[in-house]
Amino acid sequence: MADDRPVPLDEYPVHQVPLSMKHVATGDRNAYDRCIFHVFDHAGRALLVLGLGVYPNLGVIDAYATVRTGGTLHAVRASDALGEDRTRLTVGPLRIEVQEPLRRLRLVCDDELSCDLVWTAAFPALWEPHHLQRRGDRLTLEGRRFVQAGTAEGTIRAGGRTFTVTPVDWTGTRDRSWGVRPTPGEDGGRLAEEHPAEGFHWIWCPVRFEDRFLMVVVQEDADGHRSLNDATLVRPGHRDRQLGWPHAEITYRPGTRHPERAVLHLGGPREPLELDVEVLTSSPLAVGAGYPPADDWQHGTWRGRGWVDRRTYDMTAPHPLAAYGVTDHSARFRMDGRTGHGIFEHGSFGRHDPSGFTGFDSVAP
Repeated sequence: MADDRPVPLDEYPVHQVPLSMKHVATGDRNAYDRCIFHVFDHAGRALLVLGLGVYPNLGVIDAYATVRTGGTLHAVRASDALGEDRTRLTVGPLRIEVQEPLRRLRLVCDDELSCDLVWTAAFPALWEPHHLQRRGDRLTLEGRRFVQAGTAEGTIRAGGRTFTVTPVDWTGTRDRSWGVRPTPGEDGGRLAEEHPAEGFHWIWCPVRFEDRFLMVVVQEDADGHRSLNDATLVRPGHRDRQLGWPHAEITYRPGTRHPERAVLHLGGPREPLELDVEVLTSSPLAVGAGYPPADDWQHGTWRGRGWVDRRTYDMTAPHPLAAYGVTDHSARFRMDGRTGHGIFEHGSFGRHDPSGFTGFDSVAP
């Protein structure tokens, strides 16, 4: 019999619908609520990706941390049954403490891969565009998201190395999202068969400069049709500036779709801006972090109570699945005489006419 008693969060006036905070307003199995953090140094020595997710209609909470150092990626993943206290952001050795909402959070992993970091916002959180995606007539993704950039301080240990994280030499970004998005275990049926994915092209790019924050996001279909588009510049004390229709020139490593450099053209004809992107280090999210099409663990999958898994990946060896997922690249950015740091998240697979890619086996010359 289901336990319908109130949960701790029901004490607070935060309800949006006449339901307990134990429940979400949709019965869709793919309902989710999660976050992702990136912490990386400005020399390209290390890139930490850490996240936590809740899947209320699947009864699952899970989390992960990966650290890329040189040619090795270290990963810890954990999953458990979702409890009643949604303010307790703890799964196995991983936890997130909200010390001051929208301002300061603590990130902890107490395992072979370990970190203890205080993440501090440098700029206000910025809403990203409302994200909708359909397959045929069916809504497959609807997400509300905000992004933020800041600093981090503390330590990261992985592979016998210890990194001292300081606000001067390291940057931290984060993304917080909730809504509905595909999770493993569901057959797409007729709509998947009659509306196969031909291609997907994605750029997600939060950048922290000393006195400003820039966010660029672009999603395009195989023919270049743009279903998501935003470029916003945030400067404290000023109104947010919209920078038009971003156009990307990406230089890929020959024989791959791995970006080595990029230029994002922003602004308009009267005030053009160029954002130069220099990739420092890379972490494919399908390797270790549980994003599709990972074949050893994906978010929201039930692995039993108290599941913890540790992996080490040789990133000098080819990882075929990484080519069909999104990769997070820590990067150095230059714009309008300023140098900043952030994440150049990019995925391009299948056909993409503007890039000259003709199919899933097409790569840069």
